[in-house]
Amino acid sequence: MSRIDVDKLAEDLLKGKRKALAKAITLIESKNKKHEEEAKRLLEKILPHTGNSIRIGISGVPGVGKSTFIEAFGLYLIENGHRVAVLAIDPTSQITGGSILGDKTRMEELSRREEAFIRPSPSGSFLGGVARRTRESIFLCEANGYDVIIVETVGVGQSEVKVAGMVDFFLLMQLPNAGDELQGIKRGVMEVANAIVINKADGDNLEKAKLAKKQLENALSIFMRVDEDWKVPVLLVSALKKKGMEDVWNTIMEYVKIKKSNGKFLENRQRQDIDWMWSVVMEGLKSMLENNQKVAALAKDMEKAVINRLTTPSLAAEYILEGFRKSLCKGDLPWID
Repeated sequence: MSRIDVDKLAEDLLKGKRKALAKAITLIESKNKKHEEEAKRLLEKILPHTGNSIRIGISGVPGVGKSTFIEAFGLYLIENGHRVAVLAIDPTSQITGGSILGDKTRMEELSRREEAFIRPSPSGSFLGGVARRTRESIFLCEANGYDVIIVETVGVGQSEVKVAGMVDFFLLMQLPNAGDELQGIKRGVMEVANAIVINKADGDNLEKAKLAKKQLENALSIFMRVDEDWKVPVLLVSALKKKGMEDVWNTIMEYVKIKKSNGKFLENRQRQDIDWMWSVVMEGLKSMLENNQKVAALAKDMEKAVINRLTTPSLAAEYILEGFRKSLCKGDLPWID
């Protein structure tokens, strides 16, 4: 990517040009130092035009039908006057470093709509499979005029909790296999879910889905209520037949209405922004540690010491941090003039 005219890009972005949005996201995902500076300027320019959307996180095990659901849900929203952006966190290919799943091919009908924008982003090495710049991408989509932002995760490990920390409403999708349903649910994921959707509730699966719904509702009743203002509902949908989309949207809108009325909607976003700030700080510190030659050499020695059982991992970590602190005090770090 060549040098960017940030002012022109910001102007095009605020005019709702989709090409500008794609270019802006590519810019903020770049690790080029010059691009990083341009990305910072762009984000500062569009910041006053962000925040006017409903941010929805969607996750579930592979095969649950997330893409089919998002396409059906997105088309429903568009028919009801909304503009929908989908930020899909794809697993990263270990060979190319790019996205494996390619969401535009999985949401063909939705991707053809002018009111929709779909962006698959490789998860990279970021904790929990969440793309490094997903939060900034949300801002860019909002500035571009999208009023519903959907963040889809790969549905593995900590990604659900990570995404729940950057959206207004978190939707967990489950399959209608009642026998396996409760075994695959992690308590931590259940605690961050604002609603559970059982997909493929049609045909021969309908009775199974109804049974799974009862089991999930029973399981939810056992858990201590994390949110005293909201009882997590279990909804039945058929993404393939485009059924249940209205119920899902009405549920989200009811949740948002409650949270806005008691002031917790804004409070939640403010808390997320602070968490975001500290996550960037931690990412920056990790980068600084890795780029300090003296600390890197010390780290290699500590790795060998841990492998040879000469010290414990926790003590080795303390030695590395102490070495970093001393480097800072001496001012001999390569990034300090």
